[in-house]
Amino acid sequence: MKKFALITGASGGIGAATAERLAREGWNLYLHYNRNEDKIIELITNLKKYNIELIPIHADLNTTAGVQILSTSVFQLDAIVYSCGTAPYGLFTDLDDKTMEDMLQLHVKSPLLLIRNLLPKLMRNATSQIVLVSSIWGQTGAACEVMYSTVKGAQIAFIKALSKETARSGTRVNCVAPGAVNTNMLDRFTAEELEELASDIPLGRLAESTEIADAIAFLLSEKSTYITGQVLAINGGWYT
Repeated sequence: MKKFALITGASGGIGAATAERLAREGWNLYLHYNRNEDKIIELITNLKKYNIELIPIHADLNTTAGVQILSTSVFQLDAIVYSCGTAPYGLFTDLDDKTMEDMLQLHVKSPLLLIRNLLPKLMRNATSQIVLVSSIWGQTGAACEVMYSTVKGAQIAFIKALSKETARSGTRVNCVAPGAVNTNMLDRFTAEELEELASDIPLGRLAESTEIADAIAFLLSEKSTYITGQVLAINGGWYT
C-alpha cells in the first residue's frame, strides 16, 4: 500500500534532504514550499528516478489562510514532517512586533493548526507519524535568538503533550532538535565565525542536512515503533 508524507519547507536544506531520504524508501511526497519554486522544481526533477508520486503545494504558512490551503490540498496521509522556519538574530529588545508575530505564526500557530486539521486523515491509518524539526535552542536557549528559542521550545512542549493524546490511536509524535547545521540559515555568519562555532562542538564540525534527514527517517520507520513524545537531539555533543 502506498505511503504518503507531507514535508513542509521542502525547498530548504533539511526539508530537501528529508525528501530525498524518504523518496529512496518509497514514500510518496507532498512537497510544500512558499518562495523557492525553482528549488522545488529542481527537487522534483531529481526525485523522479524513484518512481513515486510527487505533489508540490504552494502555501504561505506565515498566514492562517496558507495553513488552510495546505490542509485542504492533502488527501491520503501517513506522516507529517514540519520543517520550515526562520531564525532572526539580534537582541530581544530590538525585536519588532511584526517579527514576533510572524515567528509565533510560522513556528507555533501554523504547525498546531495544520496538525489539528490533518490528524483525522492520519488516524485513518493503523499507524502514523508526526515529526517536528525543533532546535537545540528550544532545549537550552540562546542569547540573541530569544524568540527563536521560545518558539522552538513551544514545539517541544507541543509534541510531548500531543503524543500522549494520540498514542492510543497509533499516531506517534516526536521531534528532532538539530544543533548547527550546514544550511543557508547560517549564511549570515562569516567563515571565521563558523570555524569558531565548530570548535565549540565536541565533534568538531557542523551537521549536514542529510544527518538530520536520517534521524527523521528513523522516527518515521518501523525501527522506532515504541518511540513517541521524544526529542532526538542531533548536535554533535554541543548540548547533552
